[in-house]
Amino acid sequence: MIHTMTRRKALKTAAGTFMILPPGLARGYAANEKLNVGVIGLTGMGGADAEALNKMGENVAALCDVDSAMLEQRGAQYPKASKYTDFRKMIEREKLDGVVVATPDHWHAYISVWAMKHGLNVYCQKPLTQTIHESRVMSRVAAETKVITQMGTASTSEAGVLRQVELIQSGALGEIVEIHVSTNRPVWPQGYDRPQGQAPVPSTFDWDLWLGPAAARPYQGVWAKDHPVYNPESWKRFIYQKDPDLPIYHPFTWRGWIEFGSGAVGDIAPHSMNVIFMALDLGAPSAVEVVETSGMRREMYPEWSIIRFDWARREVHPPLTIYWYDGGKQPPPEVGRGGLIWIGTKGSLPQGRGPFKDLKTDPYEAPPRREWGREEVHEDWVTAVKAGKLPGCHFGYAGPFTEAYQLGNIALRAGHRIEWDALAFRVTNCQEANQYLRREYRKGFDLKEIAGAAFDVGKS
Repeated sequence: MIHTMTRRKALKTAAGTFMILPPGLARGYAANEKLNVGVIGLTGMGGADAEALNKMGENVAALCDVDSAMLEQRGAQYPKASKYTDFRKMIEREKLDGVVVATPDHWHAYISVWAMKHGLNVYCQKPLTQTIHESRVMSRVAAETKVITQMGTASTSEAGVLRQVELIQSGALGEIVEIHVSTNRPVWPQGYDRPQGQAPVPSTFDWDLWLGPAAARPYQGVWAKDHPVYNPESWKRFIYQKDPDLPIYHPFTWRGWIEFGSGAVGDIAPHSMNVIFMALDLGAPSAVEVVETSGMRREMYPEWSIIRFDWARREVHPPLTIYWYDGGKQPPPEVGRGGLIWIGTKGSLPQGRGPFKDLKTDPYEAPPRREWGREEVHEDWVTAVKAGKLPGCHFGYAGPFTEAYQLGNIALRAGHRIEWDALAFRVTNCQEANQYLRREYRKGFDLKEIAGAAFDVGKS
């Protein structure tokens, strides 16, 4: 039996109850009081997060990175901030109101749960977690600790995206029955095997702490110049193409590795599929299958893939199918080209990547504007912390949303169609796929040890 699952029901499954913070629950803040925030992971988005908070007038009080060279570089920008290479010491020693988690994906759950258990508000970069089990744990711990959380996906607050939600919910396209989502990701290497051998670990880099919960493996520096990764078709898409050396793991290129990242789906679905989940109030799909792919590697996601997500009839709503395209793949010509194409019973909306141009809704009649109470994603979190309210992409929403798109990665790893029972927390037609719902944690970094009862998902 396949259970239909609205987002509201999914939230209750993931977090026990839908998390609503009553007034006065959060710590009180004076009108102009600054938040003391620690930023964990400084190379990529963490640097941008720190800059955004600093521009807002909040206090970047502490910085943490396992690369001491990067730590010194960022530290020069925030000379009053304390500096750490171990986030645990930072959290225990500093008087913080919250933390930003901007590490590789395999660290998200462990650091966020540690921080929440210490009573800190958490802003965690997307994807929220690397596994479906971790997404439920995160939702549960957020509800249990009643801290203010936010997944860092800007689309939750973007005016054009919210306008798009208003149009879809107005019924202008009728019932949505099919959606096509395409992306240029990955812009880092995927579809290769791990190189043999190892390289010397840079003196400024704590490789063991970077690995954290992940299984130990030799450090690798850059791809060999005669490796196929440098073929022109791939190389021109890589974000590091201007650099003669292409990193294997750090920085940024960890995204393609199963042990550390979440591939193209985990990187961009939190942005591009967010508008769909907001507009249609979706929960987890009932089935997911890989339509076509370049092929999984033992340790790496494929160079490209086309994935189909199916939702059974949802109460009064008809079945829904979402097609996902990455690695430069596109929908069939008769469907159209672009990042997001809605197909409804009354019409379709081919529009290219991103929100409506200039917030216009042509050729459809403009729906009434709604008062969303949303701000830029960092501001949304800060305002929520100070007011003791839920921001737009709190973990009670982001957890079930993450579960839905990460099922695409499970289908890739399983190699065929999977049927998902969200209430039972299991794949019903493919027992071997259930091993991918969770991950193993290296000794000393076991999520169960810090999550407590919230860790026991799917055992009741």
